[in-house]
Amino acid sequence: MKLIILDRDGVINQDSDQFIKSPAEWLPLPGAAEAIARLNQAGYRVAIATNQSGLGRGLFDMAALNAIHDKLHRVVGEQGGRIDAIFFCPHLPEDNCACRKPKPGMLEDLGRRFNTDLRTTAFVGDTLHDLQAAAAVGAQPILVKTGKGQRTLDKYGENNLVGGVLIFDDLAAVATHLAAG
Repeated sequence: MKLIILDRDGVINQDSDQFIKSPAEWLPLPGAAEAIARLNQAGYRVAIATNQSGLGRGLFDMAALNAIHDKLHRVVGEQGGRIDAIFFCPHLPEDNCACRKPKPGMLEDLGRRFNTDLRTTAFVGDTLHDLQAAAAVGAQPILVKTGKGQRTLDKYGENNLVGGVLIFDDLAAVATHLAAG
């Protein structure tokens, strides 16, 4: 079984500095749902690891987060794909929890959940924190230029991210690359 882990905001859906607080605000990026379906067809189980400090900030509640994720599942399902698990961190940065990226807690939990060696797994994100979490567990870090990805690349430069990072325009390009290999 192959596992790929995706960040949510900026990778699958449009990101917002004001947080995604409702299903109406959750807007899929062009081609992302189809990319997840192609990953499934190529034998990948798809999981999500997402920081959701809006919960801890009181900007939305669990019912809203569940409704957002229901919409995500529906949109991906309409393209013939599936999300096998969604793990999220509700904590604020200052909470210093083990699960908030760049710490690797969510990825470690997903590795245990799927009984998978994370060194054989790719983690796709759009921020340095995503890449750092991937590197911390030995996963293949992949940066997409969607969401905050281009800003991350412009700020740090390709050589100052994490070792071995692969860079793609979007999740569709990642799916094409992984499905071919």
